[in-house]
Amino acid sequence: MYFYIEASYLQVSAYEIERVIKVDQVDYKIISLLHENSRIPLAEMGRIIGMTQPAVKERVRRLEEQGVITGYHAAISQEKLGKHTTAFVMFRTKQCAAFIDFCKQAPEVTDMYRISGEYNYMLKVVTRSTEELVAFSERTGDFGYSYTLIVLTAPFEQKMMLEEEKIF
Repeated sequence: MYFYIEASYLQVSAYEIERVIKVDQVDYKIISLLHENSRIPLAEMGRIIGMTQPAVKERVRRLEEQGVITGYHAAISQEKLGKHTTAFVMFRTKQCAAFIDFCKQAPEVTDMYRISGEYNYMLKVVTRSTEELVAFSERTGDFGYSYTLIVLTAPFEQKMMLEEEKIF
């Protein structure tokens, strides 16, 4: 059984919908705290949510095993590393496999999404300058055509989406 979203080629099977993991209010609190600070000690997390450290550890272990928590990452300031230009590049290509390989190797590409509509990929590209962005754009020319949107400001990034209205 397949569900179709709009007129696109995106299909979600009933099996995939059933694989959604059920989490309770405590799990949401743990996820929220880890998203805010992945280095928070389990004992401190326990104090905040009113649980013992072993109970929190077991909850975190379960969330990891279920694939809800997929890793722990440091937030990196691209600007502190001299990369001041961020752009979203909408790209249309028929050479999908080759283009994906190119983007995996391109240090400027931080994120890549397969999308529906006129373009079939959206890239997040981070460079030191607009000149480097132009150079990147020129290197992609053989794959197809693109439309570039340069980010002016980012009021927030990596906002966590939780279904629960109030966590704390």
